[in-house]
Amino acid sequence: MSDFREIVSALLKFRNERDWEQFHNPKDLALAINIEAGELLELFLWKKAEDADKAKVKEELADVFAFAFLLAEKYGFDVKEIVLDKIKQNGEKYPVA
Repeated sequence: MSDFREIVSALLKFRNERDWEQFHNPKDLALAINIEAGELLELFLWKKAEDADKAKVKEELADVFAFAFLLAEKYGFDVKEIVLDKIKQNGEKYPVA
């Protein structure tokens, strides 16, 4: 099992045990990503990046990843594939030279 699939399986198990799938439609998952990203940004507000609490950064980043994985799963996207495709697109759009 790939690392991505293992993560998604664990997220789905956690979600399903709590009957939260009813709240995990694409719109609400996208909103959750945005909210968690805002909480991540807040950790850096009014301070130098190196002064942010790394444990809290890790926690908020995990929340962003979790909702992003759930959204990808909702659409049947392969996370590895879509990220590698995007890197390729960006390479064509922004060549080294």
